[in-house]
Amino acid sequence: MSTTSLKLPDDIKRLATSAAKEKGMSPHAFMVEAIRTAAVAAKQRAEFVADAEAARTQAMASGKGFPASDVHAYLRARVRGLRTSKPKAKSWRS
Repeated sequence: MSTTSLKLPDDIKRLATSAAKEKGMSPHAFMVEAIRTAAVAAKQRAEFVADAEAARTQAMASGKGFPASDVHAYLRARVRGLRTSKPKAKSWRS
């Protein structure tokens, strides 16, 4: 494990120390977990954005999509426990 020095403003250090104490953790463990949580969230967001961009590229190339009303009707039926067919992609280009 490598060592990193982290300089914190006094107010943030007090907040972290207080929060760590409430969770029954050391300030160090609290900060490590906070950094881990933020790093994982940033990675997941980047993957989400990349997936969205790929989906948009695919939709633009195919010219097809799902009408929102069809998707909403499908989801409402599924939530009610009904068996229903999935919506069909339709061309949105003229």
